[in-house]
Amino acid sequence: MSPVIHLPASDGSLQPYQLQEPRAWPRPSGRPARRIAYAAAHVVADPYADNTPGAPAVLDWDATLAYRRHLWSYGLGVADAMDTAQRGMGLTWDATAELIRRSATEAAACGGLLACGVGTDHLPSSSIGHASLDEVTRAYEEQLAVVEDAGARPILMASRHLAAAAADAEDYAKVYGHLLGQVSQPAILHWLGPMFDPALEGYWGSADLEVATEAFLSIVREHAAKVDGVKVSLLDEDHEVRLRAALPEGVHLYTGDDFNYPQLIRTGSDALLGIFDAIAPAAAAALAALDAGDEQAYDQAFAPTVPLSRHLFETPTYYYKTGICFLAWLAGHQKAFAMVGGLQSARSVPHLVRAFQLADQAGLFPDPELAAARMRQFLAVHGVAA
Repeated sequence: MSPVIHLPASDGSLQPYQLQEPRAWPRPSGRPARRIAYAAAHVVADPYADNTPGAPAVLDWDATLAYRRHLWSYGLGVADAMDTAQRGMGLTWDATAELIRRSATEAAACGGLLACGVGTDHLPSSSIGHASLDEVTRAYEEQLAVVEDAGARPILMASRHLAAAAADAEDYAKVYGHLLGQVSQPAILHWLGPMFDPALEGYWGSADLEVATEAFLSIVREHAAKVDGVKVSLLDEDHEVRLRAALPEGVHLYTGDDFNYPQLIRTGSDALLGIFDAIAPAAAAALAALDAGDEQAYDQAFAPTVPLSRHLFETPTYYYKTGICFLAWLAGHQKAFAMVGGLQSARSVPHLVRAFQLADQAGLFPDPELAAARMRQFLAVHGVAA
C-alpha cells in the first residue's frame, strides 16, 4: 500500500493524504516521430556551496548531467542554458559556458538532441539601458561562439540589454539579422513574454502584441533559411495558432505555452517546454501515443499534468523553477532541495504542498515512499509534523 502523509490544509489543520501507487512509464526506443520535443532542463545546485543571492553559482555537476541523461532516455531533446536553468536568476556566465560544454559532451556520447541558449547576460546588469546596439551584438556573438564551438543548435534568447537598447523594430531587425547571417546551422528564435521576465516588455519594438508579431515575422521571413524554428512563451493559445500558420514553410513553432501545450502539440506545434523537465515520462508517453494515433492514450498521459503545470507557472510565473527543482528532489533525481541564488525560498509552503499532490496525481513519483519521506523532511523544517 502506498504511504499516507499528513499535509497542512488552508485552515491550518493537518489532513491525511495517501499517495498513488507508482505508475510505470515505458521508455521509448527513440525520439518521437511526429513532433520535435525539447525539455528545458534545470540545474542542480551544490547544496554544500555558498549558493546565496549574488554569489557565483556552484553546481552539482554529477546530478545536473545525470538529469539531462534522464531526459534523453525518454526520447526528449534537451534545451539547455535556458531560463529554466536560471539564466538571469543566479546562473553566472562562467557556469553557463561550462554547462553548455559539458552538456554537449554528454549529448554526443548518447546521441541526444541538444540546443543551447545564447544571450547577453554576461554583461553587467548595471549596463542595461547604457549598452549600445553594437555592444549587445558583440555580447550575443561571444555566447554564440561558445554554443557553436560545442556543436549545439543555438537558441537566440530574448535579451534585457537589447530590450533597453532598441529604439524600434528596425533595431531588433538589425541585431537579429546580423546574428542569423553568421550562424553555422539554423537557429531557434526565442520570444519570451513579460510574464516570464518583466524586463522584456515591448520586445520586438512594441507593447502591442499584433505590431510586435509583425516585426517578429518580418525577421523570420527575411532569414527563413537560417531559422530552424521559433520558441514562443506568451501563454496565449490563440496567438500561437495564428503565428504558427503565418510562419514560412519549414520553420517550426516550438510551443513554450506551459498552460495549453496538449492542445497546441496535438494541432501541430512542436515543443520546447520547461514543464517537460518535470513531466518527462508522461510527455514521452503522450508523444508516443500521438505517433500511434491513439488520442485516448495521449489525453490520459497529458491531462493530469496540466493542473500541475498551471500551478507551477502561476503568478509570479518566473519563479516556476522553484517547483521544478522541488519535484526533481522529491522524485529522487537530486540529493537536496537547493537552488543557485537561494531561489528554493521563492515559493511558499502551501504552493509546494499543492505541487506535491498534483505531481502524485499525475503519476510522476517513481518511488512514493521516497517522495513521502522527503516531503515529511521538508515540512518538519517548516514546523509541520507530517
